[in-house]
Amino acid sequence: MSLPYDLRPEPFARISSAGAVTVRPLLIGDRAAWTRLWHDYLVFYETAASEAQYELNWARLFDPAEPVFGFLAEREGKAVGLVHIVFHRSFWLEGPSCYLQDLYADPEARGAGVGRALIEHVYAVAKEAGSAKVHWLTHRTNATARLLYDRIATETGFIQYSKAL
Repeated sequence: MSLPYDLRPEPFARISSAGAVTVRPLLIGDRAAWTRLWHDYLVFYETAASEAQYELNWARLFDPAEPVFGFLAEREGKAVGLVHIVFHRSFWLEGPSCYLQDLYADPEARGAGVGRALIEHVYAVAKEAGSAKVHWLTHRTNATARLLYDRIATETGFIQYSKAL
């Protein structure tokens, strides 16, 4: 299977630095750090995933036929944050749209530029990959994150609806 549009690999190999924070692509050897961070992200949102879902997601992150990518933020060599992005078609854009699906920073690393570094990294990757837009959702009660989001993006006013099937 191939992607429905051309996503060259170069943007997804990008490494960024913002002060003491380095953002880099996930590597196969990052499984333990990724598992810890994604688990803590799910706990933050008061949810959980099965071991099978962890396995599936990890496999997708390294499957060249999947338009999904993951990046780690590190400080002093320790993984302190993660972001997952999904590229998809949009009827509103010629090129792919980039959905920032999951963003997490360790509580002790918050306020130190980790979230901003991850988002700015996604902006650079998405732009280099031909996307004209990065979009994401957050819960209305996530006040701390929204302070950052309001400084570096535009809140659109749209309300999300969802139905589990």
